[in-house]
This record gives sequence, C-alpha cells and structure tokens, in this order.
Amino acid sequence: MQKARPPIPPDEASVTTVNLGKKFPRSPRWAVKNLSFSCRPGTITGLIGENGAGKTTSLRMISTMLSPTEGSGTVCGHSLKAAPTRVRQNLGVLFGGTSGLYERLSAAENILYFARLNGLEPGEGEKRLAELSRLFGMESFLHRRAGTFSTGMRQKCLIARAIIHDPAVLLLDEPTTGLDFSTRRSIYRFILQQKELGKTILFSSHDLNSVQEICDSLLVLHKGRLAAQGSPETLSREGSLERGISELTGSIQ
Repeated sequence: MQKARPPIPPDEASVTTVNLGKKFPRSPRWAVKNLSFSCRPGTITGLIGENGAGKTTSLRMISTMLSPTEGSGTVCGHSLKAAPTRVRQNLGVLFGGTSGLYERLSAAENILYFARLNGLEPGEGEKRLAELSRLFGMESFLHRRAGTFSTGMRQKCLIARAIIHDPAVLLLDEPTTGLDFSTRRSIYRFILQQKELGKTILFSSHDLNSVQEICDSLLVLHKGRLAAQGSPETLSREGSLERGISELTGSIQ
C-alpha cells in the first residue's frame, strides 16, 4: 500500500529533461527535438505553442506513456527510462479531452477505483475523495453516473481521479479546453492551490491570458523545438505575451 512520501528538497528539480527527443516511425521530421528544461517544487510551468508544436508528445514522454527516441529525463529523481513505475507513482496525469470515464459508474466510483489502483487504503481513499469533492464543488453529482455529466462535470471528475493519490507532480494537457468561463476559473484556482501546497505543475494551454496570469515560467515550443523559455514578463513584447511569442517563433525557420 502507498506510504508517505518524504518531502522533496527545495533545491531539487522535480522534473528535468536533457535533450529529450521523439521521432515516430515513417515520419520525416522529429516531433520533439533537444528538449531541455527543469521545473521546481511549488512552481507552475506553461507549455505553449501552435498545434503540432510537440506539447502533447513532450508531456507523454515525461509521463512515460511514450518512450523517448533520445535524451533523458527524471521525475522526482527517478529516470523516465530506468524507473518508469516510480515516475508514475509521483505523477498526476490528465490528457486532452473528456473521455476515459467509466460511463456506468458514478463520479465517486470512478475516482475510488483509481484510488485503489494507486494503492490507497479504502478509508484513505474516501477521505481524499471528500476533500476533492469539496475542492471542485462535486457534491451535487458525486453519486450520479458519469454518462449523464456535462463537459465541466467530466473534467472535474477526471482531474480528481488523476490526483486522488496526492502526487508531487501534475501534468495537465489542455485542462480547460471546451469549458465555460466559471469552470475554467475553478480549474485555474485549483492549479494555484496546488502550487501553494508545494506541487510542481506542468500544463499545456492555448489560453495565453490565463497562462500569463498564473505561470511562473513558460516553455515555448515551435516545430518540435524549444524556441524560448522564461517568465511571462521576460517573453512579452510591449506588454503583450502573444506579440512576444509571435516574434520569437517567427524568427525561427
């Protein structure tokens, strides 16, 4: 069963990649090439770029769902290649879309099933479920079948399921796509709360306004390569993050 995880030293990066790359068979180009960065506990890092820039592929390699073609990486000191199980134990992962729930099960049953898969004792899982239900305002639909959920309800359930084991690192791929304003704001509040708890959050998004508001640092991907990284302020031009990113990526052929 899951045991308490010792705290990560504040000077230790919880996510690192060194020249990480992925080339799919029969593809003429690299999906991701020479990706090197690090994220520390208690920080929010935004992964931004156009469709096809390599954001999802990068997150899938860090989650160990895809094996890198080259390079290396670690999560909480564990190698992506040598210790994928230990990596996954420290991750909460959500990829784009709202599919993946068991439609005939309730929100509570979906979440508690993943609690068991992650080694939580029944009582521990129930306690954690109650905390997350309050956090996301899920009380009204916690015991309804997932097949009846709205998009916002499904996304809240998927995020709660991903973090039921209280992971140190959150990988979120487009967590607010298709959500209404109120639900988007609640997801961003949750991300900020996780930062205050010392978690490391790495997420991709097209919502530059919100990214600029909540992120400590940004990774700008362009055609599979890291075009720039830094704080939203340092990457902006004349107060506009969108203008700054356009200038950075426009200068790369």
